[in-house]
Amino acid sequence: MPGFLVGHATHPDWRAALVLAGLQIAARLAAHEASGAGPLSLGFVYFTDHYAADAEALYGELRLRWPGVAWVGSVGVGVAAGGAEYIDEPALALMLAALPTGRFEVFSGASKLGRIEPFSALVHADPATPELGELIGELADRTDSGYLFGGLAASRGDAVHIADGVWRGGLSGVAFSRDVALISRVTQGCQPSGPTRAVTACERNLVLTLDGEPAMACLLRDLGLTPQDDPRVALPRLRNTLVGLTDAHDTALSRGGQFGADTRVRHLVGLDPARQAVAVADGLEPGMRLAFCQRDVQAARRDLVRICSEIRDEVETQAEAATVAAGSASPAPDGPRRRIQGALYISCSGRGGPHFGGPSAELQIVQHALGGLGDDIPLVGFFAGGEIARHHLYGYTGVLTVFTGGGGGAGA
Repeated sequence: MPGFLVGHATHPDWRAALVLAGLQIAARLAAHEASGAGPLSLGFVYFTDHYAADAEALYGELRLRWPGVAWVGSVGVGVAAGGAEYIDEPALALMLAALPTGRFEVFSGASKLGRIEPFSALVHADPATPELGELIGELADRTDSGYLFGGLAASRGDAVHIADGVWRGGLSGVAFSRDVALISRVTQGCQPSGPTRAVTACERNLVLTLDGEPAMACLLRDLGLTPQDDPRVALPRLRNTLVGLTDAHDTALSRGGQFGADTRVRHLVGLDPARQAVAVADGLEPGMRLAFCQRDVQAARRDLVRICSEIRDEVETQAEAATVAAGSASPAPDGPRRRIQGALYISCSGRGGPHFGGPSAELQIVQHALGGLGDDIPLVGFFAGGEIARHHLYGYTGVLTVFTGGGGGAGA
């Protein structure tokens, strides 16, 4: 599709992978230039941690091959392109976009925002950054929509991220003006094991009571366990249990009893039998909503299809509205095909094909559910160490963002 060009490859040598991906982009360049979409100006690069040690050389080569293009991206344990996933193998994925100058601004620790009025932003970050949650919230407050999307670098080596340079630590990414229209959704991968309760007493990350009851008693009841159960039976159940947290003013559940977009899944990190308390890998405040949960493949599939369908429906609505505004009698029959210009998908490193049941299974669901358009939708992404959407940091989720030809918009 003119406007967004994708190339991807796997090879033990990053230079060879870049050459192969570059050839795919070059093959689409003539159609791009004929479309009048304008010069390529922004590039997204995602590469697996097999190439992490060569990040500076890789970035330098990108600048040489595509002069005048600003680059953002990250390392991950896997990368995605089209309907393909490359997990735990040496690979990279590129997407180059033709966005007008003045509608985006790359930022990092060395280059602050200030040239545009940011409406939304793609964000990458080092997971070891202190007070990362607070930094994400502060950045979201600086955008007009309050909406961020992105993920944390995931690597067995350097957790590098790209923003017109190679960075370690902190946040980086690209902010978009209101003129860059996008739609973004979060898909959850866990299913509640019991009811959603209010946190009525807590200390930092320790849950003392839920709805006035001891938290540990609620946990055991939801799992169908008792304190007298054989540890050989109870411990595996407890190890597979996670916690879904939602702020007091947000919606905990969506349709079908699944978690809503505002729920953040966190690990259950310990029990305190003496105080009948439960320790969670996040800070807590009274009034938060909490539900114990477990990963569920079928629930993850349903929710992934749901967000893709919602995005498709919204794109179709935009296309119909644009057609009416232009005075045409009926919408174009390939509205979504024309309106989705490109897409980014950032998923948890614990998801992907291995979780969904087959090679590239997650990305194939995305491509099919977006309308069965296959690789006609340029898409890249990576498998992250945590996902960012709105002002939250998530786990075990996917964040799908599509760039459209409609008016300004952000996620929900």
